[in-house]
Amino acid sequence: MAYSAVELSKYIITKCAMDNKPISNLQLQKILYFIQKEYLQKKGVPAFEDPIEAWQFGPVVPNVYYRFCGYGGMPILSEYTSDICEEDKKFIDPLVDEKRCLDPWDLVKETHKAGSAWSYTYANGIGNHRTISLELIKQHG
Repeated sequence: MAYSAVELSKYIITKCAMDNKPISNLQLQKILYFIQKEYLQKKGVPAFEDPIEAWQFGPVVPNVYYRFCGYGGMPILSEYTSDICEEDKKFIDPLVDEKRCLDPWDLVKETHKAGSAWSYTYANGIGNHRTISLELIKQHG
């Protein structure tokens, strides 16, 4: 079952805050992208239905970005309740644990690789703020 990206974000933010490894909005955006990619590639379904757009610094879920942009580049220390099931947590948690430890700009570089879904969509700025299709994410990550 697909969640909303905001619901998934609340879980990720809370997990990171409770683990004393809070993340920024930039990190959250990239983690959401990698979760979406993993769901599409390994489960064949999206983790969330919200669109992901190609922005200058990589893939962005706009409604999540605007929800948490007030934090700027600072860690998001809030805690929320969420309805993420245990099976999905087991799938999501290792990805969150891995990606949150990386420098945010390394996450940006990872999503900017030539041949990635972001690079195809962003197309040197021509596709700025265009939606990255789920099929591209599944095929090219």
